[in-house]
Amino acid sequence: MELKNFMEDIVLSKMEEVLRQYPNCCTCENCKRDIAILALNHLPPRYISTEKGQIFARVESMGSEYAVETVTQIADAIEVVMAHPRHEANK
Repeated sequence: MELKNFMEDIVLSKMEEVLRQYPNCCTCENCKRDIAILALNHLPPRYISTEKGQIFARVESMGSEYAVETVTQIADAIEVVMAHPRHEANK
């Protein structure tokens, strides 16, 4: 049985859009990964294991409450990563 946190897909799909609003934020893979991890740690998980569950999760995720909370958590994570990037300065 395969399990998946559907919120990963939601965060990754919205992250580039939110990052465009922060032109001074580093977009190296390490920073983007840290942003996604921070955002996901502050969002409720939505695990799915079947195609029916995936369809339900997609419909549920389209609600404005999910969209606003997801974007808010991504923006908060960007602020944290901008203040404390973990990548090497010479990259």
